[in-house]
Amino acid sequence: MKYSMRGNVDPFIVMDVMENARKAEEGGRKIIHMEVGQPSTAAPSDALERTSQIIKSNPLGYTVALGLPELRKKISDLYGRWYNLDLDPSRVIVTSGSSGAFILSFTALFEEGARVGIGAPGYPSYRQILKSLGISPVDIMTNFENKFQPTAEDVVSQNLDGLLVASPSNPTGTMLSKDELTDLIDASHSIGANFISDEIYHGIQYEKKAVSALEVTNDCYVINSFSKFFSMTGWRVGWMVVPQNHIRVVERLAQNLFICSPHVSQFAALEAMNCEDELSQNLNIYRKNRQIIMDGLQHIGLQSFAPPDGAFYFYIDISKYSDDSLSFCNDILQEVGVAITPGVDFDPARGKTTIRISYARSTDEITEGINKLGEFMKKRGYF
Repeated sequence: MKYSMRGNVDPFIVMDVMENARKAEEGGRKIIHMEVGQPSTAAPSDALERTSQIIKSNPLGYTVALGLPELRKKISDLYGRWYNLDLDPSRVIVTSGSSGAFILSFTALFEEGARVGIGAPGYPSYRQILKSLGISPVDIMTNFENKFQPTAEDVVSQNLDGLLVASPSNPTGTMLSKDELTDLIDASHSIGANFISDEIYHGIQYEKKAVSALEVTNDCYVINSFSKFFSMTGWRVGWMVVPQNHIRVVERLAQNLFICSPHVSQFAALEAMNCEDELSQNLNIYRKNRQIIMDGLQHIGLQSFAPPDGAFYFYIDISKYSDDSLSFCNDILQEVGVAITPGVDFDPARGKTTIRISYARSTDEITEGINKLGEFMKKRGYF
């Protein structure tokens, strides 16, 4: 059988790293997981308890394509608490994780062959989803001086039909200020480019609050997820906020592409939104882990990084030691049992000299992981 060239996308390398780590664990080795952006904590306990009851009492059939009305209302209320915004619940669309939201957004906003700007380094699946839909991803080469975020000058110098930004960013954890975000939105609108804001790490910030694009304009798409702050990666439920006149467009696509997001996950998400006090304790863990990594890196020869404002990643320059991040990460996995992600996953052009470390796991794991990484660096004579 022939297959479509749309399926000719690059692998999601972090998933390959996870599989290699799993095989090592299957062989009896202990592996410290610092490769994937997955909280070690479960969904909030009250949400799990309530969802367990619902499973026994509710047949859990299809929901309407846009999501449970009570969940959409609850999400709109969150924008009032977090950003002091009065958001019409009709603009909220519940999706099958943020991945479903990206598919719906790209399909609703762009024709085949459109050019969509994405920051490099950036989340790998942006590029591959765009390519699979026949849309051209345009890498915007960001730099340390601009916290690895695009600038307005970058935008207007490109022939773009759209711009996608993430703040906090994966893999760097850096954030845009309100002025910087406003400049990017204004620059996009000035060239007629649609603007998409990936806000899935909102709620996980340390010294300042993340800004939503909806605080600047309603003429944008905003994407979020229950995976990160709400600690519900495997439940596969997220949401998007769209302009009023785009609701029916996205609804028709959602009806046909997904029918609805998982019913049980929507119930769990609804309950999780009542558990912000418990979830805030997770933030304390990330804050402590962030400091452990920041202090540890300074002592093992890995000082070149932009301190993360949010999320739970460090993106580190290893050019002093290697120009092959794939081999570098594989050696670390094999020699000391720590799984980390090579930078080529996030920046195909320059990622051979960078790595990403996630500190989303427990503090004990993160402490052991940074110590083992130090053992590797010392053994190699790097410090």
